[in-house]
Amino acid sequence: MNETSGQAVLEVWCDLQCPDCHRAEGDLSALGERFGPALEIRRRHFPLPGHKHALAAAQAAEEAFAQGRGDDYWTALLGRTVELGRRGEPVLLELAGELGLDAEEFETALIDGRHLLQVDADHAEGKALGVTGTPTYLIDGQRLDGGKSQEGLGERIAGIVERLVAAD
Repeated sequence: MNETSGQAVLEVWCDLQCPDCHRAEGDLSALGERFGPALEIRRRHFPLPGHKHALAAAQAAEEAFAQGRGDDYWTALLGRTVELGRRGEPVLLELAGELGLDAEEFETALIDGRHLLQVDADHAEGKALGVTGTPTYLIDGQRLDGGKSQEGLGERIAGIVERLVAAD
């Protein structure tokens, strides 16, 4: 429980080119709807080395957050993991335009690397916590690895949130 806000906090480490992270979006959406403001979902970056566009995707997502549409961009991009793997960075810019974001600013951000420090910090913190694959969840000090199997994780997380919210 985040003592200052009265919320349960769920941190989710994702690779934006990862099909498993795309599948996890359904659970995250359901959890968000179920618990509303009692659950804060923090999206964290963990680009995997086998996904050659994941680092650029993470930087693009940070630019989307800077432009006020980060969650929308994140979810929409995960819906295009196959296309991102096949076509690369043009997908990032096209999606920005489709969402009404400044695609030119996205392109500049990818060139100048202004969001690389945030992405690197997320990745380093994930590694320090034992994250090795995606998606990985951290809630109430428990690390749950969704990269091996996501079966039952949504329910486990919901149970933890219920317990935390009831304790408040």
